[in-house]
Amino acid sequence: MVPLDKLAQITQRFEYLEARLNAGAAPAEIAAVSREYSDLKPVAQEISSYRQALDDVAEAEVMMGDPEMRALAEEELPLLRARIPEMEHRLQLALLPKDAADTRPAILEIRPGTGGDEAALFAADLLKMYQKFCEGQGWTFEILEQQDSDLGGIKEVSVSVKGEGVFAKLKFESGVHRVQRVPETEAQGRVHTSAATVAVLPEAEEVDLVIPLSDIRIDTMRASGAGGQHVNTTDSAVRITHLPTGMIVTSAQKSQHRNRDMAMQVLRARLYQMERDRVDGARAADRKAQVGSGDRSERIRTYNFPQGRMTDHRINLTLYSLGQVMAGDLSEVIDALVAHDQATKLAEMEG
Repeated sequence: MVPLDKLAQITQRFEYLEARLNAGAAPAEIAAVSREYSDLKPVAQEISSYRQALDDVAEAEVMMGDPEMRALAEEELPLLRARIPEMEHRLQLALLPKDAADTRPAILEIRPGTGGDEAALFAADLLKMYQKFCEGQGWTFEILEQQDSDLGGIKEVSVSVKGEGVFAKLKFESGVHRVQRVPETEAQGRVHTSAATVAVLPEAEEVDLVIPLSDIRIDTMRASGAGGQHVNTTDSAVRITHLPTGMIVTSAQKSQHRNRDMAMQVLRARLYQMERDRVDGARAADRKAQVGSGDRSERIRTYNFPQGRMTDHRINLTLYSLGQVMAGDLSEVIDALVAHDQATKLAEMEG
């Protein structure tokens, strides 16, 4: 268990930050102080509850020596002691290293993989699934760029998702999603396998990384899209090329100014994630990769329509509720992935 002196240090730091905020921190540092205070608050609350539980046990143990109180203490003590392991576990979870990006909004990108038209249709189904999940969480779901296929599928889509704890929940969705079903275009009734790739990137702020103007080329072009989507008569579409990496981002909404902002938003998120991947890769070089490494070439999940099941291969979780999953009920699988990630980190800390 975490030494009590370390818990005391955390509590002292929290109280210091609280006093600074109450006294009115300098404008230049109020954002940093507020952020650290918010991060430490749930930890400080768990420490307070844990210490109170230890005090309650100690008090009941003293009562055991008082003949008049002994019967009450004998009744209370087992219950009080039984609470300690659960409180220790909650405290350990609160003390786990936080991913700095967990509280950020996210950019969600979906692209069809192998499977042609059927893969594009599945990508559209995934988009609907995530939209329903995000709306159920009370998050905002804004499509930044969408290119449709001829049959109503999606060639590519980028979405901005904003709300509380967005990246913390969505980050485990990055990877290859495989579908097994009979396509609507299949006359013989045979099951086909196709795939779509999902990427979840934490939104980056301008302060996170500076993109010199000399590193980008901005082109405006006439917008076009299948089925009339985003077709405009003006040259409003924007394409930004990041010259050092060759990365290309396009946005084709109606406002050219808004397109530039949205394309830069996506570019910044991709470059920020590239740097996170580089740092994580260096850190993970001497240990096995964790769940949610974000490797977009890794097959993470299979959606089998004939059997009505969804399997997450990283944690060997199978749910026979595919209809609910596709309707946006992702909480069970996301909660299981978060719990697995926490267990892995706890094992690393203890190891």
